Amino acid sequence: MKRVQAGVLDVAYREVGPPDGKPAVLLHGFPYDIHAYDAVAERLAADGVRCLIPYLRGYGPTRFRDDATLRSGEQAALGADLLAFLDALRIERAVLAGYDWGGRAACVVAALWPARAAGLVSGGVAYNIQDIPAAGNPAPPEIEHRLWYQYYLHGERGRAGLAANRASFCALLWRLWSPTWQFSEEMYARTARSFEDNPDFVDVVVHSYRHRFGLVPGDPALVEIEALLAAQPEITVPSVALLGADDGVGPPPAEDTDARHFTGPYRRAIVAGVGHNVPQEAPDAFAEAVLGLL
Repeated sequence: MKRVQAGVLDVAYREVGPPDGKPAVLLHGFPYDIHAYDAVAERLAADGVRCLIPYLRGYGPTRFRDDATLRSGEQAALGADLLAFLDALRIERAVLAGYDWGGRAACVVAALWPARAAGLVSGGVAYNIQDIPAAGNPAPPEIEHRLWYQYYLHGERGRAGLAANRASFCALLWRLWSPTWQFSEEMYARTARSFEDNPDFVDVVVHSYRHRFGLVPGDPALVEIEALLAAQPEITVPSVALLGADDGVGPPPAEDTDARHFTGPYRRAIVAGVGHNVPQEAPDAFAEAVLGLL
């Protein structure tokens, strides 16, 4: 495990592959961690790719550098963290690949700082930038019921429930979101340590699911980035969207309604037999998507 001071964080990250290889940053989601990329990184490293796999804010050994920093989980924070990580490691351009929260960070940087992205792999959701001004508009009931965990965390009962039951809460989400994935107890326990041992996990998660609905203010230092994201900026870099056919929280729609946000080379692929955790469930498909952009 390596560490680097990047923006407001002391980031813990794993590096796999030759140090002079073309770089790819692999970004995990909620509620997962860097182990989602174990098999992907092994495959990419064998092809000469330098893989950088950071723990996001609130996960694993990554820590905030200042106690006064808001424990924000907003999309601007995730994007700013990724940009700071690239700057700290002096990486001018990399393939940015992620899913869930990690996919959001990758989409934010690809949209706002396209010169830093050699390409984008977005898992689970193609255009993973939230339209917060429209967040109050209700979705169809078949979508709303899948978001129960977000609404649960809007109240203090939900915060207390997550704080008291981190491991069991997140294990339930794994089962619901990837109903056809047979993960082992050992596999889950290895990742669950990232939720149980980080003092900021609950605060960051709760803020994320409240901010995206406009229920709490964001970090004042990130207001300008959020304003840019509110305009739903286009993504111009070469992009691949990988969606799990069995995703229990966000089943892929038949119509690709996100394609309009991509003005550069873009393709969408639906991966059969895969749920929400695309890189861990389908490492070969994920690695191939990254290699195709390199």
